[in-house]
Amino acid sequence: MIDLIVKALFAYMLGGLLGGLIIGKFKGGVDIRKQGSGNAGGTNALRTQGWWFALWVMVIDIGKGWLAVRVIAPLSLPLVGDALPQWSGVVCAMAVVVGHVYPCWFGFRGGKGAATLVGVVWGLSSAALPWVLGLWLLSLMVTGFVGLSTMLATFSFNFWVWLKHAQPQLPLLVFSTSMTVFVIYTHRANIRRMRRGQENRAKSLWLFKPRADAMTGDSITTYEPGTIDYDYDQDMSKHADE
Repeated sequence: MIDLIVKALFAYMLGGLLGGLIIGKFKGGVDIRKQGSGNAGGTNALRTQGWWFALWVMVIDIGKGWLAVRVIAPLSLPLVGDALPQWSGVVCAMAVVVGHVYPCWFGFRGGKGAATLVGVVWGLSSAALPWVLGLWLLSLMVTGFVGLSTMLATFSFNFWVWLKHAQPQLPLLVFSTSMTVFVIYTHRANIRRMRRGQENRAKSLWLFKPRADAMTGDSITTYEPGTIDYDYDQDMSKHADE
């Protein structure tokens, strides 16, 4: 247990290194938590700063998830060793995601964990990554909702675990179930906005968007990379953690 606790602590601290704020420091001290949705993740980075900024944010956030699973988890600690190797990977995976969402370095205000989850899935089972990303992209093209696509993709990892393994490993089942619940929790504000019809959509990837109603003048609420037409989230950002 000491082994798992120490590694989980290291993974949590690694998760707290937010790509959005690190890149922002190099761009004149930009804090994307004060813009757009008030979130420090890749989606808000894309909305407020553009593609290149968001790309580097994703590299950092995905990379730290992979490092937690592939570098921290296998460590043999002095006087402790690796007592529960079958659990080390998933414990570090969960810890790094929690660290991203609630970073101790940045006032416990982080992202929603999606990019870091990509990194930990890559580290835990790289064969599952095409499945998860494929479903995320399909959902995004159909609905245009980034948050909904993230929740569905995370949930789909549960199915992959059951389909891939004749006898699913308990650690992977614990990880997939707990992360599904956690991601739904971190996207609770998105769920509320979708229920109200106020959630924004990714215009560039939403392939099945309906046409605006020419008779009524109704239009589709979308965003373009590098712009902020996110007024509702501006108003709601201070309530994002409620």
